[in-house]
Amino acid sequence: MTQELIDLRNSILEQRYSDALAIVDELEGMSKKAILRQIKSFLKVLLIHLIKNQIEKRLTNSWVASI
Repeated sequence: MTQELIDLRNSILEQRYSDALAIVDELEGMSKKAILRQIKSFLKVLLIHLIKNQIEKRLTNSWVASI
């Protein structure tokens, strides 16, 4: 991401605004991918807890807090 920020700075300083906007779009896409990875990770944890709950037929306070 560091290189993208350097390229963005240079594009703005050189008044290449279309290039700068393209870099901003790319950075936004990277941010969205990171958010989706986090959601996927949280869903995995949730599913694991729900499966454990189904198997053990009980819900502990720590599981409730995690969920």
